[in-house]
Amino acid sequence: MLKIVESPDAILSTMCEPCDVSDKTLKRLAKQMQHAMYKHGGCGIAAPQVGVTKRLVVIDVDWDGESRERNPIVLVNPEVVELRGEPEVGGEGCLSCPGVNVAVRRQPWACVRYLDLDGEEWEIEGDGLLGRCLQHEIDHLNGRTLFESCDPRIRLEALQAYERARAAGARPGDTSLSVGLEAEE
Repeated sequence: MLKIVESPDAILSTMCEPCDVSDKTLKRLAKQMQHAMYKHGGCGIAAPQVGVTKRLVVIDVDWDGESRERNPIVLVNPEVVELRGEPEVGGEGCLSCPGVNVAVRRQPWACVRYLDLDGEEWEIEGDGLLGRCLQHEIDHLNGRTLFESCDPRIRLEALQAYERARAAGARPGDTSLSVGLEAEE
């Protein structure tokens, strides 16, 4: 089982290298990432969150954390093609920043181009949770954590809440402390 890398580990600030789709270890890594994501109740995970600096993401925004039905999408070398809409504030948790749910402003719709594990090119587009998850996970590939993505005005409060959550024993998947959301309502 892969271990979730937690902030402030330096690997989370690393710009990830493109994957070679002929690399036979990618399928195994994607399966291990899925397992880690589901185990911790996440809807997305990027390779640096498990200590691998490759441009690989797994998402499943349809999984509710309880059902057996899973529909993971593996994105190899994903790149944002287009973002649309007036930015909206929404709460985001992160497996690498356990214990906090932080207000992050993002455009609601995203279109992302990627390769599947067989090297075929695809585009995925979505709004709501899917649009937000795509942007969040690609941020990880570009060395940005939840804390760099949130408004600078709430960053200090978010980091302090994260330290309190860690001291209290927060584990990946826990988002018990909300930061910056009440001010946006």
